[in-house]
Amino acid sequence: MVTTSEEIKRRLWDGANDLRGSMDASRYKDYMLGLMFYKFLSDKTLQTFKNTAKLDSGADLVQEYADAYEQIGDQLTKMIQTVLGYYVLPEHLYQTWVKDIRNGDFELQKVMDSLNAFERNIAVKGDANDFKGLFSSSIINMTDSALGSDLNKRSRNIKDLIYLFADLNMVDLQESDILGDAYEYLIGQFASDAGKKAGEFYTPHQVSEVLAQIVVKSSQIKSVYDPTVGSGSLLLTVGKHLNKNEQKDLHYYGQEYITETYNLTRMNLLLHGVRPDKMDIRNANTLAQDWPEDPKRPDEGVQFDAVVMNPPYSDKKWNKREDKPLKVSDPRFADFGVLPPDAKGDFAYLLHGLYHLGPEGTMAIVLPHGVLFRGGTEGEIRKRLLEKNYIDAIIGLPSNLFTNTGIPVCVMILKKNRELSAPLTVIDSSNNFIKVGKQNVLREKDIAQIVDTFAEKVETPGYSHLATRKEIIENEYNLNIPRYVEAADAEIPQDVDAHLLGGIPLKNIQALKVLNSVVKDILERSLTEIRPGYAELNRSLSELSAEILADQRVQDKEAQLAEKIRAYVGKYWQKLTQVDKETELKDLKLEMLTEIKNLLGEFADVDVYAGYQVIAEIWKDVLVHDLELIAVLGFYQAGRTREQQMVTKGTGDKKHQEPAGWIGAIVLNELIAKHLYADQVQQIEDLNNGVASIDGELSELVEAARVEDSDEYNALFDAVKKNKEDEPQDSFENQKIKAELKEATKGSIEYDLLKKVSSLTNKKTALNKKIKTGQSDLDDAVYQRIKNLTDEEIDQLVFEKWFSQVNDKMVSLVSEPLKQELQTLGELQERYSSTLNSLDTEIQDAENEFNDLLAELVVRK
Repeated sequence: MVTTSEEIKRRLWDGANDLRGSMDASRYKDYMLGLMFYKFLSDKTLQTFKNTAKLDSGADLVQEYADAYEQIGDQLTKMIQTVLGYYVLPEHLYQTWVKDIRNGDFELQKVMDSLNAFERNIAVKGDANDFKGLFSSSIINMTDSALGSDLNKRSRNIKDLIYLFADLNMVDLQESDILGDAYEYLIGQFASDAGKKAGEFYTPHQVSEVLAQIVVKSSQIKSVYDPTVGSGSLLLTVGKHLNKNEQKDLHYYGQEYITETYNLTRMNLLLHGVRPDKMDIRNANTLAQDWPEDPKRPDEGVQFDAVVMNPPYSDKKWNKREDKPLKVSDPRFADFGVLPPDAKGDFAYLLHGLYHLGPEGTMAIVLPHGVLFRGGTEGEIRKRLLEKNYIDAIIGLPSNLFTNTGIPVCVMILKKNRELSAPLTVIDSSNNFIKVGKQNVLREKDIAQIVDTFAEKVETPGYSHLATRKEIIENEYNLNIPRYVEAADAEIPQDVDAHLLGGIPLKNIQALKVLNSVVKDILERSLTEIRPGYAELNRSLSELSAEILADQRVQDKEAQLAEKIRAYVGKYWQKLTQVDKETELKDLKLEMLTEIKNLLGEFADVDVYAGYQVIAEIWKDVLVHDLELIAVLGFYQAGRTREQQMVTKGTGDKKHQEPAGWIGAIVLNELIAKHLYADQVQQIEDLNNGVASIDGELSELVEAARVEDSDEYNALFDAVKKNKEDEPQDSFENQKIKAELKEATKGSIEYDLLKKVSSLTNKKTALNKKIKTGQSDLDDAVYQRIKNLTDEEIDQLVFEKWFSQVNDKMVSLVSEPLKQELQTLGELQERYSSTLNSLDTEIQDAENEFNDLLAELVVRK
C-alpha cells in the first residue's frame, strides 16, 4: 500500500501525543526527532550495503550486514563511510533495537551505547562538522526523569517511541520528499505546542514562504545564509522554490547559538536530502564572533546570494553574552558609525546579515515594527541605510503570527544594487489573514499578493505604495507604514446635510466604482436628484439588484469567464490524471496557480487572489494526497484502491485505534453512494426525516409537560428526565413512561398522553434500527463497489471531488463586487432615510398622542 505524506504526518503526530505524556513539547521533540533521524541513518547504512553487495529485495539485510561485518569488518564500514560520510555498526542499528524488543532482550543502555558509538566513530573518522554531537547525552538523556520516574518506565516509553518508526522505510520516504515534509511538519506541531519556547527553533511556514519567495524572485541564488538558523526551515524553504538543478548546486550556511536547535537544523537538512558537502552549519553566537570568514580575505566576511533570518526580537543581551563586547570598529558596524543600542539588538542582526550580503543578492529579515521609527542610534542607522539606498521594501504582517509573541512584525528587504531612483515598496498586509485556533495565519492568496506586489511594484490604495526618496526625506527617514499607506476605511464618513435634509450624497454614489463602470446607465435611471449633490432611489433596492445582476453585460462577462474556466479545468484534468513518478507536483501546482491568476487578470473588477485561493485550497484539501497515490499507482488503479478507515476509540490509557470499514483511496465513499446507490441513500434520508419528525413531536410534548397545571404536566412531568439539581431536561425517561403507562387508566387523558409518548418512542426505535441496517448494507455495497468501479465512473466521481464547485466559485467573482456595492448603497439609503425634520415630526406626533392620553385620564377620589 502506498503511504502518503498526510498519513505519515498524522500517524507520527498522533503517536507523539500518545507517547510523550506530560513531557514539555520543546523537550520531547529532541527525543522523537533524534530517534527518527537515527532510524534514517540506520536505513541509509543498510541501503548502501544492499546496493554495494548487490542483494535482492528479499534478503534479510540486517543479518546479511552482520555476517559481512564479521567477515571483512573495517573494510566494509570504510566502504559505507566513503559513500555516506558515516555508518552504523550492525549491533547498533535501529533494526537491532527492534529485534531486541521483540525477543525480550531490550535494554535502554543499548540505545545509549549505540548513540555514543555513532558519536565516537564520527569524531574519529571524519565529517565531524556534519554529524558530531547530534546525539550527545546532554540533549538525548536516557536518564531524564521526565521520560519516566524509574528505569522500567523510561525503557517502556523509549520502546514505544522506537516502535513508532520501526516499519517506516526512511530511504524510500526521503526519495519521495515525504520524510523531509513529515519532519518539518513535526517541528511545526511541536512549535505550536511549545508556545513561547518555539521562538528558539521555528519560523512559521507562511512567514518563511514570504521571505523565500521574495529572495528567489529577486536573485540568482547559489548560496543562502541564515545567521539565526533555528530548525533550518527558512533555508529549506528557499531551496524548495528553486528547480532541481539549482537545488543540487545550492550551498546552505547557517549559525545557531542553542545546541539542541543546532542539532535540529543539521538533521532537518540531511533528511531533506541536502548533501553534507553542501551545508555549513555552525554552533556559535552569531554576533559575538563574525562567521563565516574567507581565509583569503580576513577583513571581509563571506558574501551570499541570499540572506534570510528571523532573529530574536529586540534582544537585550545581544552584546552581553561574551567577555569582550563588540565595538563600533567591528567591520559589520563600522560603515554606520554607531552601535545599535544595548537594549535592542534588532539592527545588530540586520547589519550582520547585510555585511554578508553579496552585491547582487537579496536579504529578507523579520523585525518588530520599532525598527521603522525608533530614534537614537537606531534612527541614525536607519537613515544611513536609506542614504546608501539599501532598503528595497517594507512589508507589514498581521499580529499573532508567531507562537512566541503576539506583536505585529514586518519584513524588511535589502539590496546593495538598487538604482538611485528606485522607490521603496511599502506593503501593508496586516489585515490579510484568517484565524486558526489562537493564531493568525496567512493564506496562500495573502502570500501571493505580497510577493506579486513586491515583484511587480504595484500601487494599490490601502495596501501598497511606492515611496520616493523625497517622501522619505520629508518624513525624516521615518518608515512607519501608516505614513505611506493609508488604511482603507471601511466606514463611509457621515454627511451632515444628508442627515438634516435627506438624500444620498452623489459623491458616495460616484465612489461605487464597479457599478459606475459596468451598469452606470441602470444606476443613474434608478436615482432621482432631490437637490444639487443629493439623490434618492426611485425603486426598491431588491428590484435594482435583480435588474443589475440579470443585465446582459453582467451575464456575458459571467459566460465568458465560465467558458475560460471550463477550458482551464479541462486542461489540468488531463495533466492531473496523468501524473507519474517523474512529475514534479510543486511545479504543476505553481503552473496551475500562475495560470488562474493570469486568466482572472483578464477580467476587470474580479478579485484575482480570491480565485487563486480556490485553486490553492483544492491542492491543499485533495490534490496533494490524491496525486501522491496516482503518481505511484496510476489514475484508474488509484481510483479502485481502497484503504482501511481507522477510528479512535476509548480515552486516556484505553485510547486506541480500530478499523471501521473501507474507504476509497481517492474516490469518496459518499460520492459513490450519492451517484451509484441513490435509491438506498434516499430511503435512509426518508427514515432520518421520520426520526426528525418524531423528535419534533416529542420535544413539543416535553415543552408542554413543563407548563404547570396543563394536562401534559399532570400526565408526563414525572417522566421528564431531570439533572442532579432535579431540573427538567429535554427528553423523557422511557422506563418511567412504561411504568406509568401500566398504572394509568385506559381512556383517560393521562393514559392517552403516555401512550402517545410510548408509541412515538417505539416508532423512533424501529426507524433507527432500519437506518442502522440500511446504512450497514449501503456501506457494504460501497466497500465492494470501490474495487469494481469503471473508468467512466472514476472519471465522474473524481472530477466531482476535485472540481465540482470551481466554476460556480469563479463565476461568482463577477457579481460579488456588484453585490458588495449594492449593499453599500442600501446602507447609505438606510442611513439617510430619516431626516431631522422627519424626526421632529415623529417626536411632535408622539407628544401629541401622549397629551391626548393624559387628557383622558380621570382622577377618582
